[in-house]
Amino acid sequence: MDFIDLKSQQHRLRPLLEERIGAVLDHGQYILGPEVQELETTLAQYVGTRHAIGCASGTDALLMLLMALDVGPGHLVLTTPFTFIATAEVIAFLGAVPVFVDIDPETFNLDPDKVRLALEALKRGDRSLHPLPHGALTASVRGIIAVDLFGVPADYAELETIAHEEGLFVLEDAAQSFGASVHGVPACRFGHGAATSFFPAKPLGGYGDGGMCFTNDDAMAEKLRSLRVHGQGSHRYEHVRLGVNSRLDTLQAAILLAKWTVFQEECRRRQDVAARYIALLEEIRPDLVVQRVPQGVVSAWAQFSLLAPSPEERDAMRKRLQKAGIPTAVYYPVPLHRQPAFAYLGYRVGDFPVSEDLAGRIVSLPMHPHLEPEVQEHIVQSL
Repeated sequence: MDFIDLKSQQHRLRPLLEERIGAVLDHGQYILGPEVQELETTLAQYVGTRHAIGCASGTDALLMLLMALDVGPGHLVLTTPFTFIATAEVIAFLGAVPVFVDIDPETFNLDPDKVRLALEALKRGDRSLHPLPHGALTASVRGIIAVDLFGVPADYAELETIAHEEGLFVLEDAAQSFGASVHGVPACRFGHGAATSFFPAKPLGGYGDGGMCFTNDDAMAEKLRSLRVHGQGSHRYEHVRLGVNSRLDTLQAAILLAKWTVFQEECRRRQDVAARYIALLEEIRPDLVVQRVPQGVVSAWAQFSLLAPSPEERDAMRKRLQKAGIPTAVYYPVPLHRQPAFAYLGYRVGDFPVSEDLAGRIVSLPMHPHLEPEVQEHIVQSL
């Protein structure tokens, strides 16, 4: 059994994939070819933003957004410790300091109340109010990066209110949430800019790395297009700023355009798969807690994650499923404040209890649009 079944989709789309790839081979514009612009236009229209800028990965998309906002040394950016390292890595890479804030125990996303508490602690210089990293009291807060974990958009209504009150930016890490929405507003339309990923396992994934930035800010979009090509100015050999080499490959754009033809149908199928899991779990394992999707929110269900009653039961469940030939995954076993790469920040065990608790109890089940009902029944029975 596959944790994520990419083969079924490829079999269905093979003729169109070959046609799209063949067109790129015919015209030979492998860097920023016409398919890249076609994909950018298509996805910007879907999300409802004025601009979409393709790049080499979801990580680069976040990095470029921060660069466009001139984040650097002496700056603080608030974010969650319960996510993949890329979210905080890009902050540190630019010389800024990540300030971790704990998550909501039900949605697994950044907790706005704790964001307010962290900001108050920074204003007062009082670490007793909220854990703060080394160097925080001599730097200025610039913004917030919220993560739409496992496909559930963060609470942008509250986060954007806080940001407006404090004069901060908000960025949406939508690496897992392309296809999600909040009261009909698509993911990638929130905050000052958003970043998504086209890693193969994502809801809209290519056959290699790729990413995209979204924004309604014309000046930011112009800067992002420059940043992805070494800070290029009006021509190839004019560089108006320091940038990166981060372009979405034309071949990946062609593959994504082929996959786009079934994307919205696959999103609906993911909803059906998730609803079936939830119904089966309520009947067979009501002690397992599924990630909460708030009212009015549609999750992209990049992962189907649940919480076991204890770390011991989580490990026992995984062994039972493995014995039955069923793969599982743990996202994320080590919160970012406990990663060796961030030891210099000085955080300690116990600083973010919700994230630490979830890391010990969380497990993800196979999740993809081609999961058959009888297979789901077998998975849940095996729990």
